[in-house]
Amino acid sequence: MIKICNVVGARPNFMKMTPIVHELERRGFQQTLVHTGQHYDARMSDVFFDELGMPKPDVFLGVGSDSHAKQTAAIMVAFESTCQELRPDLVIVSGDVNSTLAAALVAAKLQIPLAHVEAGLRSFDRAMPEEVNRVVTDRLSDLLFASEESGVTHLRHEGVPEKQIHLVGNCMVDSLVKHRDASLLRSPWKEFNLEPGSYALLTLHRPSNVDEDGPLRAIMATVNRVAERLPVLFPVHPRTRDRLNRGGIVTAPGIRLTDPLPYLTFLGLMARAKCVLTDSGGIQEETTALGVPCLTLRENTERPATISCGTNRLVGNDPAQIEAGIAEILADRWPTGSRPPLWDGRAAVRVVDVIEAWAGKRQAPLL
Repeated sequence: MIKICNVVGARPNFMKMTPIVHELERRGFQQTLVHTGQHYDARMSDVFFDELGMPKPDVFLGVGSDSHAKQTAAIMVAFESTCQELRPDLVIVSGDVNSTLAAALVAAKLQIPLAHVEAGLRSFDRAMPEEVNRVVTDRLSDLLFASEESGVTHLRHEGVPEKQIHLVGNCMVDSLVKHRDASLLRSPWKEFNLEPGSYALLTLHRPSNVDEDGPLRAIMATVNRVAERLPVLFPVHPRTRDRLNRGGIVTAPGIRLTDPLPYLTFLGLMARAKCVLTDSGGIQEETTALGVPCLTLRENTERPATISCGTNRLVGNDPAQIEAGIAEILADRWPTGSRPPLWDGRAAVRVVDVIEAWAGKRQAPLL
């Protein structure tokens, strides 16, 4: 049996990797879970392990926050030592965070086969650090697991051999399908004195939206006007809160700020929101799976299926587009959408099917 090393580091990784870890365990694979510590705050990390039922990491690298270069380098140094000690036969990474790129580079230099979950997504915007991480990780990967058809198309155009590309569906939706009912049983909206279907949910964390005072101030001015028509619940990313405080940006009474929320609490709130405003890639997918209207505060998306099939619309930070979208939603004129193909809660099963077949071929005796 091959030895597998699963790498996680930031909040989005946990929802994508947990179903795979569980499926590998069910089939008896020998695996190690490495947490880089990219998200080290208990609100952004520990609570996800608890609520998703993910085993505690076997290895915690504890790199913490820093610039992109320093954080990536620190993960590489620590993960190289881990790989030299564990000697895995396959490294699995997911998504597009710095932990993904760092682990991919280490695996490639140590000539360890690499699998990338959520391969092939492209925004074609190199100003996004995540886009660089995606492109490089895909170039280094041996097994590329695409969550939607656009990923397959991009990989083919980039010359990836067909036998390495596998359309498996969305592992993040696996987690959502499994935990949706439990999240609703918590009735998390009551904690904030909200009524189901009568509030908006807001998240902001992209550097292009929050790192400069101008864009953040403009977005919040628009959200302040939205809050006059619809209460807005705003779980605030630590970096975003820092920028709001430093800029002295005032939020309207209709906006309720809170710390980052546990997975089940946020999922339940999202499932019963009237709409979601976000710059998150994963939330575009989750709202599509839930059938909740989503206004994405970006000019592009690497997840076009959320627009062509789902409930998502790009509005950038244009006040007119944002307020027009809210007006459509409040008038119940928003498209209902549907889940993209294979977003059925069984993506991890298909991932492990491929790994099992790959491992069998790899171990087969030469004729």
